[in-house]
Amino acid sequence: MKKTLSTFFLLTVFNFICFAYSGEIVKSFSTPGNYPTGLCFDGENLWLSDRGTDKIYCLNSETGEIIKQIESPAYWPMGLAWDGKYLWNADYRGRTDKSEDLDGMIFQIDPKDGTILKTLQAPSKSPKGICWDGKYLWCVDDRSDKVIQFNKDDGTTIKSFKSPAKDPKGITFDGKYLWISDRETDEIYMLDPKTGYVIVILDAPGNYVHGLAVNDKKLWAVDYEDNKIYQLKIKDSEKFVRKDKESHKMIYNHNVTCYGPGKIKTLDVNIALPEDRDNQTILSKPEYNIKPTKIITDKWGQKTALFQFKDIKPGEKKEIQFTTTFESYNVRYFIYPENIGYLKDIPKNITEKYLVDDEKYQINSKVIQETIKTVVGDEKNPYWILRKIHQYLIGHLHYVMDGYWDTAPTVITNGHGSCSEYSFTFIALCRAAGLPARYVGSTWDRKELAYMDDVFHRWVEIYLPNYGWIPTDPTHGDRTLPRDQAYPIGMVRNSALITTQSGGGSSTMGWTYNSNETYTTEPKTNVNVTNYADWDKIDVKNIVKEKNK
Repeated sequence: MKKTLSTFFLLTVFNFICFAYSGEIVKSFSTPGNYPTGLCFDGENLWLSDRGTDKIYCLNSETGEIIKQIESPAYWPMGLAWDGKYLWNADYRGRTDKSEDLDGMIFQIDPKDGTILKTLQAPSKSPKGICWDGKYLWCVDDRSDKVIQFNKDDGTTIKSFKSPAKDPKGITFDGKYLWISDRETDEIYMLDPKTGYVIVILDAPGNYVHGLAVNDKKLWAVDYEDNKIYQLKIKDSEKFVRKDKESHKMIYNHNVTCYGPGKIKTLDVNIALPEDRDNQTILSKPEYNIKPTKIITDKWGQKTALFQFKDIKPGEKKEIQFTTTFESYNVRYFIYPENIGYLKDIPKNITEKYLVDDEKYQINSKVIQETIKTVVGDEKNPYWILRKIHQYLIGHLHYVMDGYWDTAPTVITNGHGSCSEYSFTFIALCRAAGLPARYVGSTWDRKELAYMDDVFHRWVEIYLPNYGWIPTDPTHGDRTLPRDQAYPIGMVRNSALITTQSGGGSSTMGWTYNSNETYTTEPKTNVNVTNYADWDKIDVKNIVKEKNK
C-alpha cells in the first residue's frame, strides 16, 4: 500500500504527542512571588524560597496553593534542602544585605515557626542550590563552578568536583544521583555523586531553572524567569526523545579521474545507502545520475549501490551522483545505569558479530588487554564499562586529523588520533571487555542553508542490553566540562545523515564509509578520487515518501 507524506506526517505527529520521555512537563503552577529561588520536597509538600519577598513558602505539591509561610533567615535566600525534619537554606548575602558583601551562609530552620537552629559559613562564597543526601549537605557555587559536599555540623568540605557546566543553580538528591540545573545551558543533569560524571541530560522547562526537588519519578523545577514550578517526568520507560526536525536534500558525489598516461582497466565504486534510523527518516527512493550495476548487502547489513566501469582512458572522468531527501532529528537517549541488563543478556547474534577481532582492533594485543585491565577492572555494568572507556580515551588521547587510520594499539601508544582512530580504539576496548561495538559513518551539515561537506565524520555505537544500539562519540566528548564530556553519549544531532554502519572490514566498503572505490590500472597511471556531499534545506510538503511503494 502506498503511503503519502501527509499520512506519514500525521502518524509521526501522533506518535510524537503520545511519546512520554524523561524531562517531559507533566504540569505546572505559578509561584507566590516573582523571584523564586530554592526548592525542596518534604515527602508531602514543596518548600519554596523567594528572594523578592524574603519568605519561605510551604506549598501543596499538587496544586501550588500556599499552606504556610515563614521568614527567610537572612536577606537573599537561595537553595533549600529537607533533611527529614528540618529545612536548610543557603543564603547568598548572609548576615547583611549590603550589595558589596558576599558572605554565603547556611541556616538550619525549624519549619514550624522559622526559628534558626544553626548557622554555618557556607563552604563557598556564592552558594546557590543546596540538598541533603542522608548524611551530608551538598551545594553548588556559580562563581567557582563547583559541586561541594560538606558536613552539616561544622561546614567542613568532604569533597568537591567541577560543576557540569558554567552556571549551576539548583541541586537535589534522589537517593542515588544528584540532579543539577544550569542557567547557561538551560539543561538539567543527573550526576554520579562519586565521580561527578554527568549521566543523563534533560532540557530545562524554562530559561532560568533556579531550584530543583525530587521524589521517586517526579522532578520539580522552579523557574526564576517565568515564575512557575514544573513537574517533570524522570526515569520513564521511554528510552529516547527526538525533536528539532529538519528537512534536507543531499547530493553525494564520487568522482574518479584518469590522468594517465595509462588507463584504468577496471573501476568498482560502492555508494553507501542510508536507511531509516531513530535520528533520520528517508523520504524518497535513491536517485542516481548513472544506473547502478546492482545493489549489494554486506555481512553487516549495509546496503551499497555498486557502479562498475572498464577501460577508462587518460583524461576521462567518471562522475557518480547519488541524491536523497530526508528528515533528521536531534535524538537524546536517556540511559539510566540501573535499567541496563547484564552482558549475558546480549543476544547471541549480536555477540557473534560484534565481539570479533579484526586488523584495526587487535583486541588480544598486550596494549589492549593491559588497558582494559587497568581501565575497566572488574566492572560488570555495561554502562559503566562504556563510561570508563569513554573517560579513559578522552583523557588519554588528543585529536589529530593526519589522514592515518592506525590500529587501536598504535593509537593508544601514540596518544592521538582522528575520529576514525578514536572509533577503532573505542571499539577495540569495548570488544575486549565483552561489550559489542560498531561504527557508523556520516556526511555532516555544518548548519549553513547550503553546505558542501568533504570532511565527513565517524563515531561509535555500543550495544547495551535493554536499550539496544546507543551512539557515543569519543571525539566530540574530548572536552573539559563534565557536561560536554557526557553530551555525545546517547546523542545524535540533526546535522548528520548516517550512511554507513559496520563492524569493519566490509566486502564492499572496507574500513571506509559513505563511499569506497577499488580499481586496477596500467603501469604508471595516475588516478584522482574526490568525494563530497552537497546539502540543501528543502520544503517537504510536496515530497512523497516513496520507499514503501
